[in-house]
Amino acid sequence: MESAVQDLKNALRKEAHANRKAQENKDELSRRIVNAFMALPEYAAAETVMFYVDVRAEVRTRFDLPTALESGKTIVVPWCNDDGELELFRLDSMDELEIGMYKILEPAQSLRNLPEKQVHVESLDLIMVPGVGFDSRGARMGHGKGYYDKLLEHARKDTPLVALAFECQMFEDIPVAEHDVFMDMVITEDKVYPGQGRS
Repeated sequence: MESAVQDLKNALRKEAHANRKAQENKDELSRRIVNAFMALPEYAAAETVMFYVDVRAEVRTRFDLPTALESGKTIVVPWCNDDGELELFRLDSMDELEIGMYKILEPAQSLRNLPEKQVHVESLDLIMVPGVGFDSRGARMGHGKGYYDKLLEHARKDTPLVALAFECQMFEDIPVAEHDVFMDMVITEDKVYPGQGRS
């Protein structure tokens, strides 16, 4: 049963990657999606917000990060440590990001371990989540490594989880396992899908 679910997920993941890669006007659509995120009442109410820094064909966040940094909010971005776990970094300037090993923009290595730059997931008031595919219930499919699932299981229950995606990444039904975390919302260029969130 579990291997059948994995096979289905792998097929959907492949389709989602192809869809996302073929998506035209990524910059323009990304601005629309991130603007919708920053227009949420949940964003207005949050003091500490986690943004992801886009990689490859994800909805692009880097264009709007400077605006977020000027908002007076504490802006946090994740990075992956050597154990394959996400850690959180308080971002004060785009200059603190550098191109890392996988050509990914990430917090500078020289700054990561400074105590004032480290943030606990429990202090986040709003979390922006990337993903490969989603459905209208807020079910999420990542890259299969579980990085975000591990991080999100420690988030406060009252912290909204908001995913960003292109409409081409939406599927009718994403198969879920017990450890999978549902989003409270998925924002695309066309609409905001209210997800079922965590129970």
